Amino acid sequence: MNSIELGGIDWFGRGWLLILAFTAATLLVAILRRPCRRLFGAERAFQLWLLPPLAMLTSQLPHAAAAPIVALSPMVVAITSAASALPAYAAGPSATDWRVWVMLLWLLGGTASLLQAVLAQARYRLRLRGATRVADAQSRWPVLRAPGPDVGPALIGAWRARIVLPADFEQRYDAGERALILAHETAHARRGDGWWCLLARVLAALCWFHPLAWWALAALRHDQELACDAAVLREHGEQRRSYANAMLKTQSAAFALPVGCTWSPRHPLTERIAMLKLPSPSRRRRHAGMIAGIALAIVVAGSVYAASAPQAEHAAWKVQADRAAWKLHGPEYQLDLQVELSTDDNRRGEARTVALALCAAPGKTAMANVGSLMVQATTVPVGDRQVRIDLAVGNTGAPPLAHSQLLGALGQKFHAAGTGVDGKYAYVIDVTPQAGCPARAVAEASPVKVTEHVTNGTARAVAESIAAKAGWTLVNPEVLGHAPVTLSFNEIPAGTAMQRVADLAGVKLVLDDKRVRFAAK
Repeated sequence: MNSIELGGIDWFGRGWLLILAFTAATLLVAILRRPCRRLFGAERAFQLWLLPPLAMLTSQLPHAAAAPIVALSPMVVAITSAASALPAYAAGPSATDWRVWVMLLWLLGGTASLLQAVLAQARYRLRLRGATRVADAQSRWPVLRAPGPDVGPALIGAWRARIVLPADFEQRYDAGERALILAHETAHARRGDGWWCLLARVLAALCWFHPLAWWALAALRHDQELACDAAVLREHGEQRRSYANAMLKTQSAAFALPVGCTWSPRHPLTERIAMLKLPSPSRRRRHAGMIAGIALAIVVAGSVYAASAPQAEHAAWKVQADRAAWKLHGPEYQLDLQVELSTDDNRRGEARTVALALCAAPGKTAMANVGSLMVQATTVPVGDRQVRIDLAVGNTGAPPLAHSQLLGALGQKFHAAGTGVDGKYAYVIDVTPQAGCPARAVAEASPVKVTEHVTNGTARAVAESIAAKAGWTLVNPEVLGHAPVTLSFNEIPAGTAMQRVADLAGVKLVLDDKRVRFAAK
């Protein structure tokens, strides 16, 4: 698994939170926009559209700082056994996580959506070729006269906003209507509506697969026009009839304008004209709407942050549990491996199956030899109890011949299989990572090291032999049974050897000072 796959998996979790936050905030806006318009006016209703980007941003905020990692020297605990069996299935190192394909599809759709918007913007601007500057326009922003009557009135662009008027502007409108139209487009520019359109279009491209995103884009543009109308009428309230006539004389735009504000069928004139009949809200109501909007934004941001807090608290709890496991020896990981090795030369006497417990600090490489096979393993934390395991397998004393990258959670079992480039061996490796190094605690239970070579013996007999050498008392050796086992220990700590016997018997080892008992797993 490469860095792209790791990034795709991390992105998937963040993207899911992003979509949930967007959905919840947009539904809230959909519920409140009309009541807010009636109570506080269209300008305050339009400001509700700050909630979706605010919620999306809040969903990505971190909840806790990552704990520092202390590097330690690697430790290797190896036990050889010929009786354990591996699962029959194995996963190759080249399998691509499905979340990577989802990430690529998401990026592809978003890029296509943005490209479509860029092309639409370019087509609209092409129709401005030959436009002339209106020198006597009463506006802080440049005013252009379009070459034809079907372009404008409109505000085009965000960072270099310009007002565009149709070619027959003077002929179509009287003096009062012309002043109101210029006031309308100037209000768009003053309010930064070009930037609103740009932000809305980018978010729609980000959520291109979400039907609610495209509804939100159209609703935002509609509320934007109503808010602009309200801003103009606050200054020209006595000219409502002239304002309505100007609307009726203006034809709908025939071309889409992603970044900008133009007259369009998406802005129903009937509702806009109906709003002209309503009195403008008082300053007190507008101020009350602003206070209510700020309070609502704080509640939404806090709710989104709190909604993701359980995950963060769960992660913190896991980190504390890991720290408890690392309390004595510092942060490290243990990899429980079972290696099945097949060679074309059985005369070497190599074991077919080898069980290994490799302990090392994060990012440090632990290694062990299995006959002529060398296994190197590096554990790297990549998220909340998520690790990446880098395996390198090759002949002892030679550069690694095969590499695998495995990604998953602590306690999860991974599988890797391969064949040496020289064709002299095939291997299957079963890996289970865990926090801390329990193998060390077991190994340190007794300073005695044991050597045992047993063929077709019993687990109970081996356990009794190890206990006798270590000075331990077996409480319930009958739990081990009399199933035949074949194993080989060579100067292995007594606790480690006893743990392997318990693993072979399928029971749990419990060490209580000098007393040893076995419990069901």
